Amino acid sequence: MHQTFTRQAVESVLRESFSLGNSLKLLASGPQAFDSIFDVLRQARRFICLEFYIVRSDETGQILSDFLCERATAGVRVWFKYDHFGSLTTPEAYWERLRRAGVEVRASRPFRFSSPFGYTRRNHRKLIVIDGIVSFTGGLNIGDEYRGLLHRKSPWRDTGIVMSGPISSRLLDGFRKSWMKAGGDPLPVETAPEKRKPEPGSAVVPIFTSSARERRRMRRLFYYSIRSAARSICLTTAYFTPSMRLVEALEEAVRRGVEVRLLLPGESDFRAPFHAGRHFFDRLLQRGVRIFEYQGQILHAKTAVFDGIWSVIGSANLDFRSLRRNDEGNVGVLDEDIGRQMLEIFEADLAHSRETRLEEWRKRPAWEKIQELFFSLFRRRL
Repeated sequence: MHQTFTRQAVESVLRESFSLGNSLKLLASGPQAFDSIFDVLRQARRFICLEFYIVRSDETGQILSDFLCERATAGVRVWFKYDHFGSLTTPEAYWERLRRAGVEVRASRPFRFSSPFGYTRRNHRKLIVIDGIVSFTGGLNIGDEYRGLLHRKSPWRDTGIVMSGPISSRLLDGFRKSWMKAGGDPLPVETAPEKRKPEPGSAVVPIFTSSARERRRMRRLFYYSIRSAARSICLTTAYFTPSMRLVEALEEAVRRGVEVRLLLPGESDFRAPFHAGRHFFDRLLQRGVRIFEYQGQILHAKTAVFDGIWSVIGSANLDFRSLRRNDEGNVGVLDEDIGRQMLEIFEADLAHSRETRLEEWRKRPAWEKIQELFFSLFRRRL
């Protein structure tokens, strides 16, 4: 076992215990991910809990609606929570159809005139829990762009994970609290106690945030992971607007002899944070951080792998909003086999990426540099 990334070390930083004996399946493509999600939903016999930032009423959203209506009609209890801002364009008819079928629906953080600035906080989680036994989280939202159906283009590149085992009960507890926070009634379901002698499997810890204290713990764990890495750091993020603390932590890791590789989108659905993050490329490249820009479809994954053994998969980006304002959902996995799979996915993504070289980067047009400087001034608001 790695001398730094141990269960005890991670638990002491995060103040959250691992669940042992879990079976995990990584999902690294849109069609594969949604096939697995729909297969999981078919297994539901007692209840389904869902929490998503964006839910669209397109083809993908309608397929999900059909699944949930069918399960609810068959007597399965369904609780569905969505972010009000993220799903702002979804028509009310979509939610009303679910309600008529018996699905209980709640919006997270709706706009209130009494506290308008509270609307800037997002529930950015992506979570499904089935019967307290099987669960899913990752970066995927419910929309055609994640399945490759939007204008029939390639699906957005994202990563998710399906988990079977005790971690699902822990995630159910988290959903229960989130549901009640949104004004829902207590969920009439119980979680199974974890076995004293867990079966063989992976060690997984939930890294879910819904308060300033939990976000501080997530940040503390992230910086601990960077500082503790001895060989390699592989970071993938859809939105990169770093703090100076993050920039300095990555630079310090390179000085220790750690290979630091950062995989970012070559193009983005949001231009402002895209340009703001690129303002820091020159400095990072000078210090030895290797930067790769994904080519082709949009990169939307949010993952990290440290020394090939400690992995984080979920919804949090490397930006101010995810690390300090949003409700986020991630899981940490301490497992060499999962670490190996994560590195294989990372290397496969690099094969579809272009490495940014310092000498070429400095030759970019002046108007690009001006955009980057301008948007970097507002990176804490993006």
